Amino acid sequence: MITTDFAPGSPCWLDLGSPDVPAAAAFYGAVLGWDFESMGEGAEGGMFRRDGKIVAGLGRLTEEGARSAWMIYYDVADVDATTQAVERAGGTVRVAPRDFGEQGRTAQYSDPSGGQFAVWQPGKITGFELADAPGSLFWTELYTTDAAAAKRFYGDVFGWQFGDMPMPGGGGAYTLITPAGLPEERMHGGLMQFDPKDLSLNGGRPYWHPVFAVDDCDAAVAQTTAKGGSVQMGPVDMEGVGRMAVCVDPANADFVVLTPPQG
Repeated sequence: MITTDFAPGSPCWLDLGSPDVPAAAAFYGAVLGWDFESMGEGAEGGMFRRDGKIVAGLGRLTEEGARSAWMIYYDVADVDATTQAVERAGGTVRVAPRDFGEQGRTAQYSDPSGGQFAVWQPGKITGFELADAPGSLFWTELYTTDAAAAKRFYGDVFGWQFGDMPMPGGGGAYTLITPAGLPEERMHGGLMQFDPKDLSLNGGRPYWHPVFAVDDCDAAVAQTTAKGGSVQMGPVDMEGVGRMAVCVDPANADFVVLTPPQG
């Protein structure tokens, strides 16, 4: 599970780059019950809150040629050391390490296959304030073209522990991810291998996306389509997982909504 008791290698933050900040704020407000708090007059972004607690960030997409997407950040003790580990493992530094005053330090990378992710070295801000609850981050997921290479890379960078489980119907393996040295209860994500043709959303390149817990998957899907988004898969019941759907917002950023099993 994802918690706000952050450990090295665990998810601690996520933000969305969107070409239309007000539209994105309205969309996720309807789908996930989020409130948007602007950073101030003239600012091009702000924070999403659920029940008063910060759950994610939102900013204007400024990178030329980039698609709107969610960026997931992982907790690290030393951004500079992580940057060196990324380069040694064959990854690419997209945004060099930089400070955000006393709040913390961050950098963004691509893995060797092209999957983009980021890290956060906490200062006064450690990360989001709500997780593993309706309207917050529940899981992280990588769709990759080379699962074995992804496991090597992220294992080298974060020390993640991996465990494979077979997919129903002989659909390959799903790899479960747990931070280094932590028990399975702190499992925070998974990765799956796909053919590039099945990753058309990102031009055939791997990508990470967030899974958000919701009280009612079908209601979240109905809001997604009503507010201009679309559904790639579902809603569908997954044994032992819950009821889920893979969605895309109006600006083409993908995410998953999941109602976990009750009881």
